[in-house]
Amino acid sequence: MKPSYWEQETWLSRVDFTVVGSGIVGLTCALRLRESFPSAKILILEKGILPQGASTKNAGFACFGSVSEILDDLNTHTKAEVVALVKQRIHGLGILRDRLGDEVIDYQELGGYEIFTEDDKDLFETCVSKLEMVNELLQPLFDAPVYAIKKAPSSFQNVLPECIYNQYEGQIDTGKMMQALIAQAQKQNIQILNSTEVQSYDETNDGVTIQTQRFTFKSKNLFIATNGFARNLEIPRVKPARAQVLVTKPVPNLEIKGTFHLDKGYYYFRNINNRILLGGGRNLDFKTEETTEFGETEIIQNKLERLLSEVILPNISYEIDSRWSGIMGVGNQKKPIVKQLSANVYCGVRLGGMGVAIGSLVGKELADMAFGNAQNPKG
Repeated sequence: MKPSYWEQETWLSRVDFTVVGSGIVGLTCALRLRESFPSAKILILEKGILPQGASTKNAGFACFGSVSEILDDLNTHTKAEVVALVKQRIHGLGILRDRLGDEVIDYQELGGYEIFTEDDKDLFETCVSKLEMVNELLQPLFDAPVYAIKKAPSSFQNVLPECIYNQYEGQIDTGKMMQALIAQAQKQNIQILNSTEVQSYDETNDGVTIQTQRFTFKSKNLFIATNGFARNLEIPRVKPARAQVLVTKPVPNLEIKGTFHLDKGYYYFRNINNRILLGGGRNLDFKTEETTEFGETEIIQNKLERLLSEVILPNISYEIDSRWSGIMGVGNQKKPIVKQLSANVYCGVRLGGMGVAIGSLVGKELADMAFGNAQNPKG
């Protein structure tokens, strides 16, 4: 399909900055570019009707890692790298909250709990034995101990009587967050074209030629913020990772408040509008879940339902309202890839399962990285 003269002139001509992906990273990148270049023409291309991937499909955890996750990271990262990762997550959440405001995104700091099933007793004992070390590691970031042993909620069954509590963990409303970011972009005259998938791009002397399934156009600079779909644009160090989620219908007198982690963070749940939102299970079938296809599988959904009935809501009547999945971007290292790929092409990808926490920071760093090479985009 060729664009009309009007479409070409209005949307696709004299584009200074094109951002691929309208998730947290892409929108934050575009807003940061607008701050630096008030008169630039900024275009966002989004392959979905709504932001596709994980930004509108995550669980809304405003967190930076449970104790077992941090200990697991220490097996593949140095202590300095782990501290840097946590610092990035704290900084990213701060940027998000400052930009949108806690009320807008319904930020609630209800605390986070890492609970352990009876089968995870050895993991719990390991976490307890390393608790002081982890707190000392993160002391410079918080000026106080982060994690503490606490009695597990009495409503749960088949879990150990004690859990690990994090007073700084919060939760947000993902939908409200994304709606607010989109509204800011529109207010700043940033154009968003939905249902437009970038298939390839070629760098030229005067910028980048971008091919979508609908049209081809030129842009002076290109920013790839597609995270789990980065491999489709030849960024090989990012693997897709599907995360499956379900949510119950409202449960009368639901007492569970906060964010909860199980099994090194591979399972997670929270309260939302008197419902339980539960996700995870990728570790049951890593190979199948390394996909960019949305969908649910019987093995993971059955496990999530067992957790609901046997651990989270035992002896309580509930119904499952809906199920969905999102696509994350992961790799051998957890540090996001914020990189200049060529003269006019940049990427901000590989956010792992921490997109809410670090997405705003990655978007800001992505835009700032290009600042030196785009000092005068209209020139």
